[in-house]
Amino acid sequence: MESGRGTIIRLTKLTDTSLIVHWMSEEAGLIKTVAKGALRAKSGFSGRLDLFVEAEFEWIRSKRGELHALREVSVVNFREGLRKSYCDALVAAYFGQLLELVLELDHPEREMWDLLGRGLGHLAVAGASRRALFHYEREVARILGLGKGAHLGILQVYGKLPKSRDHCLELLPQK
Repeated sequence: MESGRGTIIRLTKLTDTSLIVHWMSEEAGLIKTVAKGALRAKSGFSGRLDLFVEAEFEWIRSKRGELHALREVSVVNFREGLRKSYCDALVAAYFGQLLELVLELDHPEREMWDLLGRGLGHLAVAGASRRALFHYEREVARILGLGKGAHLGILQVYGKLPKSRDHCLELLPQK
């Protein structure tokens, strides 16, 4: 069994009672875990699996694929501030989607972990803005060694950006 600290960046329904939980973790980078029975009323995961939650968690690594078995979750930070507005949640989700685009599974990326934590913390306190979104993109590009091109560098190397970027920019006022 492995353990680490991570932030939930996406939740996907697997079955009527189970979820796939996408984590950005400090120790393992991007990982996917299966929370069996998480949607049952009496699940041990009840109230612990939500977007942007930071938690200590334990999982059993799969021998055959990329979906590991989630065993235990202990919430460290619920990040309630990200639930105040739709724009805050949307930009926070974009931050996670961008990391999923540029990072490989199961490879620790401490700088990206730190960046995600700082970005979500900023959104929780100051709210979403174009400036925050562009700064996050610049930092991702810098860490990846793409120079100062930010979204253009990411677009050139990876061929696309998350689709939610356009929606974020539509909703965030220009200053």
